[in-house]
Amino acid sequence: MNIEQSFRMAVKSLRASKMRSFLTMLGIIIGVASVILLVSLVNGLSGEITSELEAAGTNTVLVNVMGRGSNKSFGPDDMERFVAENEERFKSHSPVVNAQATVKNGTVSVETSVTGINEFYADMQGVKLAAGRPIRFIDVERLQKVCLIGTYIANELFDGAVYADSTVKINGSSYAVVGVLEEKADSTEGTGDDIIYVPYTTASRLAGNANVGSYILAVRDVANIDEAVDLIRNELYAAFGNESAYRVFSMSQMIDMMNEITGAIAAVLVGIAGISLVVGGIGIMNIMLVSVTERTREIGIRKALGARRAAIMSQFIIEAATTSAAGGVIGIALGVALSYLAGSLFDMSVAPSAAAVLIAFGVSAAIGVLFGYFPAGKAAKLHPIDALRHE
Repeated sequence: MNIEQSFRMAVKSLRASKMRSFLTMLGIIIGVASVILLVSLVNGLSGEITSELEAAGTNTVLVNVMGRGSNKSFGPDDMERFVAENEERFKSHSPVVNAQATVKNGTVSVETSVTGINEFYADMQGVKLAAGRPIRFIDVERLQKVCLIGTYIANELFDGAVYADSTVKINGSSYAVVGVLEEKADSTEGTGDDIIYVPYTTASRLAGNANVGSYILAVRDVANIDEAVDLIRNELYAAFGNESAYRVFSMSQMIDMMNEITGAIAAVLVGIAGISLVVGGIGIMNIMLVSVTERTREIGIRKALGARRAAIMSQFIIEAATTSAAGGVIGIALGVALSYLAGSLFDMSVAPSAAAVLIAFGVSAAIGVLFGYFPAGKAAKLHPIDALRHE
């Protein structure tokens, strides 16, 4: 009996007992579908995070100065001096001050985040205005109480109608609204539209902390970003003499780090989902053992007619592999469908990975061969006389 005949017999056996065949495949179906779904979701999440980080600029360097109890400091003036001295590497910078605040217009109020910036921040981070003007140097220098608001804030406090003389109260102090940001995320709470920008000098007072600890620097050439990172690290080490007093990392390093993290998460999740494939393989082995028992007389007749041991083994191995592969195909279809469904539910760009599909199918077929080997070996070892006597 050749491979084609063995395959036809395997398909005939599956059709003969459809419910038993489906239940046998169920573990493989669930395992393959789970692998494809989880890999697709992790890849989609990774893509979303990477897009957000890239939007912030792959040519930027983030600096966080903690001090660690040292009486030494590195303030905005020191950072401005450093950038000026290394203008061949850096083209601009901005201090960043973050604070949470209550923002009111009349009787309507929202809790939101307020970010203090300078006049270079918008260009570095790709912040665009739908109306009005950006934060200017004079605003920073004179501690002006002016702000840029996201569309979520504009909708909540002004019903979207912001005028040239509009003002808001931030923690009780009146601020002139000089600009409205372009919409980023459907003007929903907790997104990039739920933000207010003010001059960082004003934000320092708002936060009740005169020390500025965060900075963003824009590098002129992305190819030299590692050299730029080393420059700022050396400068900060010279100021503090302690590496634990600051943190410096580039946005490209953050992207690489996030890809490593999501890759590790994907590996763990796939490993967990792979347990279903093992369970499915055990189910296939169990059913194949039952099939060998049910077909003992058939095996005896074939052996009596001259069938060799290898032919008997190949028949049952191909039957197990066909069962497992059929479950893999169904699992792939289910996994792809669930991936797109999950993407629409979570509003995420989810595309099933071709590599995950191929690997899942290959593993499902391999499991059929692996777990079908023992039943096939048992069938091949049957003595023809004993098999013919079997009732």
